Amino acid sequence: MTSIAEKIGFLGAGKMATALARGMLAQQVIVPERLFAADPSSAALQEFCRETGGTPLKSNPDLVRECDLLFLAVKPQHVAPVLEEIGDVWSDRKLLVSIAAGVKLSSIESKLSSGARVIRVMPNTPCLVSAGACAFSTGSSVTESDSLRVARLLETVGLVEQVPEKLLDVVTGLSGSGPAYVYQIIEALSDGAVRMGLPRSIATKFAAQTVLGAARMVLETGTHPGDLKDAVTSPGGTTIAGLHELERGGLRGILMNAVEAASIRSSQLE
Repeated sequence: MTSIAEKIGFLGAGKMATALARGMLAQQVIVPERLFAADPSSAALQEFCRETGGTPLKSNPDLVRECDLLFLAVKPQHVAPVLEEIGDVWSDRKLLVSIAAGVKLSSIESKLSSGARVIRVMPNTPCLVSAGACAFSTGSSVTESDSLRVARLLETVGLVEQVPEKLLDVVTGLSGSGPAYVYQIIEALSDGAVRMGLPRSIATKFAAQTVLGAARMVLETGTHPGDLKDAVTSPGGTTIAGLHELERGGLRGILMNAVEAASIRSSQLE
């Protein structure tokens, strides 16, 4: 894959920034010589550069001056101070990609120069193992070329979809918060197996592998989950007995309610 010639900078060098940079490097979309970062935490910045081979810079304005495409990878409460810090050196020739949860495009654009090109991304933590789900929305001045470049970068750490910004809260409730739901499911499946006598070490590995395998079946076959469920559900068998208990406990309704609650909470953050 041909690498991108422009310089890429990370405003914030935490775990998600490092995961994104590592994915890009692994897929040879960028090279270490064109990767830069700035972070008030010297420990985070040092770790980022150790893992990626990128170059540390002393300040956010220095990073903006140096780079063409910048990832805003700070916590939501730090977005406004960072944007204020870089406002005087921002140029419309540059592209800003924000992964700050809940911070709207209009809020970011209002703190930069008129015509600022801004893309907002909702990633999730499985990006850390290159199995993420990233949705992005574009600001009013973003070009099709900008969108294609960002999609190419994000594809290095998982699935990517472009959606209207109004749907990013739903994406947050589903894939942003969703790993936590799945961790609870894996833990519960493991507990059930332990209760029935399986050693914990085996139970947890098998529970996690079962979730992984089922997910791959959905993604790689393109078959509806309901059809895949029916394919392993024999009349009077073990699976239908287990599914009956899930229905009795209201599992589907509980998961739907979880996505709804997290989506609503996401919309209230800013």
